[in-house]
Amino acid sequence: MSYTFWILLTGCLVGLTCGITGALLVLRKMAMIADAISHTVLLGIVGAFFVTQSLSGIPMLIGAGIVGILTAVFVEMLHSSGVQSDAAIGIVFTSLFALGVVLISFIGDQVHLDVQHALMGEIAFVPWNTLTINGVSYGPTAVWMLGAVLAVNLILITLFYKEIKMSTFDPQFATLIGVPVMIIHYLLMTMVSLSTVASFDSVGAILVVAMLIVPGATAYLLTDRFFVLLILSGVIGILSAALGYGFAIQWNVSIAGSMAVATGVFFIAAFLFGPKQGVVIKKIRGTTGKKTVQSST
Repeated sequence: MSYTFWILLTGCLVGLTCGITGALLVLRKMAMIADAISHTVLLGIVGAFFVTQSLSGIPMLIGAGIVGILTAVFVEMLHSSGVQSDAAIGIVFTSLFALGVVLISFIGDQVHLDVQHALMGEIAFVPWNTLTINGVSYGPTAVWMLGAVLAVNLILITLFYKEIKMSTFDPQFATLIGVPVMIIHYLLMTMVSLSTVASFDSVGAILVVAMLIVPGATAYLLTDRFFVLLILSGVIGILSAALGYGFAIQWNVSIAGSMAVATGVFFIAAFLFGPKQGVVIKKIRGTTGKKTVQSST
C-alpha cells in the first residue's frame, strides 16, 4: 500500500468513527462535551504511560476511557449542584487538561508526546508506525486502533439502537419504560473517549473535535431521520478527510488542519444550500412563492 493510501485511510477512519459517534452528541445537545473529552483524554494517556511506561494501544484506550467517563461524571455532578452546564464543562475541561499538560513535563523526552502533538497530531507519520508481529508488518497501528474502535462503536450502536434513540429524543419516556438512561449516557461517553484516543495520536485534539461535532451538525441540516443522520455524518466525515487531504497537498499545509477546514466547508454548503434548512434555498422558495401568488392574483 502507498504512503498516500495509509494517510487517506487513517483520515477517513477518523471521520467515520468520530462522525457517527459525534452525531449522537449533537442530537443530545452535548456537542461541547466532545471538546472537553477530546482534551481531557490527554490525562488518561499520560496516566496510562506512568502506570505501564508504554504508549501502546490497550493501556491508552483504558486510560482514556476512564478519564472520559470521569469527565462526564464530574460535569454531571457540578450541573446537579447548580452550576450551569456550560460552566461545568469549562471547569472540568480546563482542570483535567491542565493536569495532563503538567504531567507531560515529567515525561521529558522519553516518548514523542507534547502539548503541540496533543493538539495537532501528525498524520503524516502514521505510515511509519506499523503493527509488526514476528517481523511481519501489518500496516499502521493507528489504522488497526481506529478500525477496532469503529467496530466496537458500531456493535454498541446496533445492540442498543432503540435505547439510544429513545433516550436521545425523549429521556423522560425512556426512563418510564425502564430504559437505563444514565447507563446509555455513560456508554456514549465511553464511545466518545475511545474514538478520541484512537484518533488522538494521529490527528490531535483539534481535528477530533471538528470530526466529532461538524459532520453531525451538517447532517442535522440535511435530514430529519435518525438512522439517515448517522449514516450521513459518517459519509461527511469521510468526504471531509478526503477533501482536506487534497487541500493539504495542493497548498502544502497541515493535513489535519485542512481536514478540519473541510468539515467547515461542508457545513457552510449545507447551511446555505441544504434542501430543507438551507438559507439560500429558503429565500429562493420564498421568492418563488411570492411570484406565484402575485401571478395568480
